[in-house]
This record gives sequence, C-alpha cells and structure tokens, in this order.
Amino acid sequence: MNFVKKYKLTIIGIIAGAIAGYLYYYFVGCASGTCAITSKPINSTLYGAMLGGLLLNTFKKEQSKTEIK
Repeated sequence: MNFVKKYKLTIIGIIAGAIAGYLYYYFVGCASGTCAITSKPINSTLYGAMLGGLLLNTFKKEQSKTEIK
C-alpha cells in the first residue's frame, strides 16, 4: 500500500495515458496500417501509458535529504 501512495501520480498518469492512447487509436488511428504507433491498439495504448506516466511523474515532489528520517 505504501507503493501506491508513493507513486500515486505516476499510476494515475499511466492509466489516463493508456485510455487516451486507445482513444487516439480508435478515433484517429491510421487508415493505411503503416504508422508504427497508431496501426495497432496495443501500440498506441502502451505508448500513451508511457507518456502519461512520464508526464505526471514530473510533477512528483522529491524529498530532500534533510526531510528523510
């Protein structure tokens, strides 16, 4: 449970990014099938999850060495 509290923003970003990646595939996609990311739903979902996790991970506050007990 401590893991979830520690990485809450990153987990939310991964879930939101995965949903956004799949929605991008579904509504925009790639008609010809030659696009590397949007040609398959798994590719766009994983790519969106990665970007969402990285994006929200940048907002995480780091503890300074004086705060750690």
